[in-house]
Amino acid sequence: MLSLVVPVFNEADGIREFIFAVDKAMSASWPEPQIAPRLEIIFVDDGSSDGTSTIVRTLRKGDARIKLLTLSRNFGKEAALSAGLDAATGDAAIPMDVDLQDPPEVIRPMVEKWLGGAKVVNARRCDRSADTMFKRSTSRLFYRTINMVADHKIADDVGDFRLLDRDAIEVLKQMTEHTRFNKGLFSWIGFTTETVEYVRPEREVGTSKWRTLKLLNLALDGIVSSTTLPLRIWTIIGALISLGAVAYAGFLLVYTLTQGADVPGYASIMITVLMLGGLNLLSLGLIGEYLGRVAIQVRGRPLYVVESREGF
Repeated sequence: MLSLVVPVFNEADGIREFIFAVDKAMSASWPEPQIAPRLEIIFVDDGSSDGTSTIVRTLRKGDARIKLLTLSRNFGKEAALSAGLDAATGDAAIPMDVDLQDPPEVIRPMVEKWLGGAKVVNARRCDRSADTMFKRSTSRLFYRTINMVADHKIADDVGDFRLLDRDAIEVLKQMTEHTRFNKGLFSWIGFTTETVEYVRPEREVGTSKWRTLKLLNLALDGIVSSTTLPLRIWTIIGALISLGAVAYAGFLLVYTLTQGADVPGYASIMITVLMLGGLNLLSLGLIGEYLGRVAIQVRGRPLYVVESREGF
């Protein structure tokens, strides 16, 4: 059985189209129903304010595959995806977006790779022409940056759309991070990984909920949760500046004893003070980013709160 995990937030217009597209793709991929995998479709309503839950409940009356997990408020897609994976009961799970930019036709190739022995099957976007130039550029910059500093590299142009074996899901359920960056977690768990490629289509329904600020926050969460290298870099910078300061102090002492004292220069003093002050503030801000996430973690609050479970 496959579990399709579909986080939704104000996506009432896209639910029916998504289920229709999944059924069409499954029928085309497995013409013989007796060999087709069974499905459970888990919609995770992440605090929607429209009729998303109502639409899912209506469709659920005539389709036992559909299940609904309603969160008590909007916790964000990363938490909603984690809630869906925690609730999944299939032999494998596939996170998908309801806007059909994750084409259901890719399910069959992923299942074949999985049956061939892979525990994780990534779906890589080989053509992102449907995205804007700004989104393509910033995405490329993000992947290059995080893979330069991350302890475990993440696959380029691979989003949440992938197949996860039950073994991989069980490991993910043990992870307690509250500042969640699922792409990094998917990379960290390891396992035998294969990749299928697909062309990312244009969005068919709804509008993107990812605004620039939210994407920047996600990128920052990804970097901070994937590595402690930025802290180590500032340790090295601080050590180099300290060594330079000691060397310069020794030079000034020798110069003053042998040549006498010069009139101090205002410009050089201000440049030094401003440079060191800026470095201090920057390093303190970076430490604050890590410390803030430590504070969130030690509070021990749940990653999400489930208001209702239907169909499980």
